[in-house]
Amino acid sequence: MSNGMEDLKGREFVADDTLSWEDLGGGLKRKIMAYDDNLMLVKVAFEKGGIGALHSHFHTQMSYVESGEFEITIGEEKKVLRKGDVYYIPPHIVHGALCLSDGMLVDVFNPMRGDFVNVQQS
Repeated sequence: MSNGMEDLKGREFVADDTLSWEDLGGGLKRKIMAYDDNLMLVKVAFEKGGIGALHSHFHTQMSYVESGEFEITIGEEKKVLRKGDVYYIPPHIVHGALCLSDGMLVDVFNPMRGDFVNVQQS
């Protein structure tokens, strides 16, 4: 793969300082930490006011609030979550995040997000 992600696929040990952030714009950046065909773990750093726009996907997602404070929307419900909190998103449910104070989310996806590494999924 030309994007450098192929050598990360299936790697058993990953040092954070060996990976680069991808600037997503709008005060967000992403770092894919590890993945295989079935599972992916991604860090997403937010500046205060950063928005993870409302969207949905066929993946199951769980996210851990590593730091900061976020207003999380899942379907019709909104909750403010802080460091140590977790949320679960079933497939195809509209969801998004508003960062209330600088922070980081750790997202886990099943199956892996092929769109994050330019891989087609069936």
